[in-house]
Amino acid sequence: MKQINNRNYKMSKWFLLMLIVFFASCRLKDIYKHPVGIVDNKLYRDSDTTDTTNIANIPWKQMFSDTLLQRLIQEGINNNPDLKIALSRMKQAEANLRQSKAAFYPTLDLIASGPVVNTEKIVSTSTIYEAAGSSTWEVDIWGKMRSSKRAALAALLQSDAYKKAVQTQLVADIATDFYALLAYDAQLQVTLKTVENRALDVEIMKKLKESDVVTGAAVVQSEANRYSVEVTIPDLRQNIRVTENALSILLGRNPGSIERDSLNNQQVWKGLQVGVPIQLLANRPDVMEAEYQFRISYELTNVARSYFYPTLTITAQGGYANGNISQLFNPSSLFGNIAAGLVQPIFEHGMNKQRLEIAKAQQEENLTAFKKTILNAGQEVSNALYNYQAATDKIKIREHQISFLQKSVDFTKELLKYTANTNYTDVLTSEQSLLAAQLSSVSDKVQQLQATIALYRSLGGGWR
Repeated sequence: MKQINNRNYKMSKWFLLMLIVFFASCRLKDIYKHPVGIVDNKLYRDSDTTDTTNIANIPWKQMFSDTLLQRLIQEGINNNPDLKIALSRMKQAEANLRQSKAAFYPTLDLIASGPVVNTEKIVSTSTIYEAAGSSTWEVDIWGKMRSSKRAALAALLQSDAYKKAVQTQLVADIATDFYALLAYDAQLQVTLKTVENRALDVEIMKKLKESDVVTGAAVVQSEANRYSVEVTIPDLRQNIRVTENALSILLGRNPGSIERDSLNNQQVWKGLQVGVPIQLLANRPDVMEAEYQFRISYELTNVARSYFYPTLTITAQGGYANGNISQLFNPSSLFGNIAAGLVQPIFEHGMNKQRLEIAKAQQEENLTAFKKTILNAGQEVSNALYNYQAATDKIKIREHQISFLQKSVDFTKELLKYTANTNYTDVLTSEQSLLAAQLSSVSDKVQQLQATIALYRSLGGGWR
């Protein structure tokens, strides 16, 4: 009975010791929690809506209705080099996560040894042939390997967020360049039409000069006016070519022409709901990426803290050993042993302290970077909202401006025929103002479309 009591007493001591170790390890590592108050409800300037409807949740195929643009975006997603690089990074992170999971299991090594040459042709008593296996297992008492695994998982999720961020930017860049191409096409059409009109003006001026209505100076001015417009055509065509080449690179293809429609057929998305700022944490990939980076450093701080505590390692070895190779696999040659070792760091030249201080500093750095990313996101959303509103306002005003400038051109041309107080300078001024307004009208429409793209991207749309 006394022996049983002693045995129970020893088991109780071991159980108590294991409980102490368990609770100590729980206090050692901090469980990750989302930072509190990281997103301000007033992050978007002049927008305090509580409606959670958000265009970021709209798939890009629904956001962009032009079928040609849809095909280009899909081609970019399939072939873009940056997106392929992001996928490669994900594979690397997956490999690291698998390794972090495998670290929980014991290592296993096979050993085969014996003399290579026996010059005396005599079997020495010191000659040992061995065929054995060796295994080592580090017990994760303080959660070092668990924290490492969580850090590896966060790194994998971060690589996935990076891929989403690349795709979000890619979708926005393709759509932006596509609309820029349509704008250059529209401006080129306006310019070519203006050149035709200016050529007709030259003919009219020549006839008016024959009738002594205008002087030769008016004819010369009309010629110069025509060429002042025509000289801008090469630049527009160059802009078209450069933009096509840039778009081709995004698509992962050789520079070449891009199939497209006209600017007039493009529809602006109505109802640009931005939701609430807290949705950036789930919608915007670069915000998610920044949080995962903070989480990695958080877990690595736990890892650095565990180096101050002892390491428990269990080693086992077993196999066959014999001085005579012919008797190697006899049952009498079988051996085995198991040992446990506990190592407590005492003096490590300050390495453990340095490791922990660096980990804490990196954690603080990444938290600040996380906050900065959110602030930048709020700025981008605010800017896109205002750009869209500014473009919409300009479009309404520009329609009135073009209408009255067109009337001004028509009136001055008529007055030139019948009134001596009107000269060709008045016609020239009104025509130049009309052309500038028509080109600006194209820019206004593109600004509105691109502001929509910028808002969609800044809210985190494009990766769904």
